[in-house]
Amino acid sequence: MMFRRSVERALAVLQALRPPGTGAGAARRPFRPWGRGGMRCFSANGTCIDPADGLSSEQKEFQRVALDFAERELSPHMREWDEKEEFPVPVLQKAGKLGFGGVYVRDDVGGSGLSRLDASVIFEALSTGCVSTSAYLSIHNMCAWMVDKFGSEGQRKKFLPSLCTMERQSSYCLTEPSAGSDAANIVTKATRHGNTYVLNGSKAFISGAGETDVYLIMCRTGEPGAGGISCFIVEKGTAGLSFGAKEKKVRHTIITKTFNTRHVEYVGHTDHTHTIIPSIGCSCE
Repeated sequence: MMFRRSVERALAVLQALRPPGTGAGAARRPFRPWGRGGMRCFSANGTCIDPADGLSSEQKEFQRVALDFAERELSPHMREWDEKEEFPVPVLQKAGKLGFGGVYVRDDVGGSGLSRLDASVIFEALSTGCVSTSAYLSIHNMCAWMVDKFGSEGQRKKFLPSLCTMERQSSYCLTEPSAGSDAANIVTKATRHGNTYVLNGSKAFISGAGETDVYLIMCRTGEPGAGGISCFIVEKGTAGLSFGAKEKKVRHTIITKTFNTRHVEYVGHTDHTHTIIPSIGCSCE
């Protein structure tokens, strides 16, 4: 039932976003399984594979919504975003209205309450319009899920409604200059002092950094190894949080520069009762 309500909500919002002359009374465009270019996937023996094969009726509806959104809102602007290195916040917020900001977040805080498989269908379809924007959406969804799954009720209610609508966007901060994405070897440290933690360290290649509003920062709070890592929620504007310049990337035919990344540094105090995700990291149990 939750799945059906989410489908109906997304379809209703998509209809409201349609430009004049493209509603139910207008001539229906032919359905293109892989977007504007009519692309399809082929198997080794040369036969065409329909990307909707094996999906449930609800998943096909979500796929159709995402493909339509990709064709209307992503594909026409992808080149301009790339050339201007633009992070398309208004379009991300439109995606949030379709439920794409919290695909597998529980619905009591505004999420769509879907599964990871449903999310993969949606992100695959969105990528037909702009791979990098779809990739960022998948990261944002991961951040929202972390708060939903591991955060306190207070954190869920504070952060998730605006993350699910994409009124605010999020960034996942793990990668470091000296450790890459090897969580077991990160050195960004959080030291507890009474009711606060002092965070000290830097992150690299953080998607959306400087543009986004909420940062999930992985810090070492315990012993060496992956078990000593905790996650802190730090909001943009917090004293001590700073960003480097946009990192220069080689232009590629698939990943474009709308997927901006920056260096993130944080040196300062944070109130652990509001910012630490208690169920991540053995030192926080």
